[in-house]
Amino acid sequence: MSIFGILQLETVNYIEHYGLVRQKNEHGRYEKVRHHHSWNSDHIIGKLLLFNLSRHSDHHYNGSKPYQVLKSLPESPQMPTGYPGMMVLSLIPPLWFNHMNARIIKFQLETKVVQT
Repeated sequence: MSIFGILQLETVNYIEHYGLVRQKNEHGRYEKVRHHHSWNSDHIIGKLLLFNLSRHSDHHYNGSKPYQVLKSLPESPQMPTGYPGMMVLSLIPPLWFNHMNARIIKFQLETKVVQT
């Protein structure tokens, strides 16, 4: 049973951060974690059932904020579905890469956030 829990945790971690990269500064250190370094999901069921896990970007932006007051940040990248849909999509790599890579490019163009 613990293997199932570990797989779920790692899958969620993967979908929350896929394709979003922190840049190194001139001193070789990574930039501070910001709202655009994780995906958000504004689906109400996920918000209620997962204790605001869907507000993941706000947690990155302000890690000390209690989970019950996390907000959706409009400038954060948005998942196309809630967590269950994203978990299923991640199990089909060709669909995942096709769909998510296109979203990353669109997000970068819209926000001028360039990631390598």
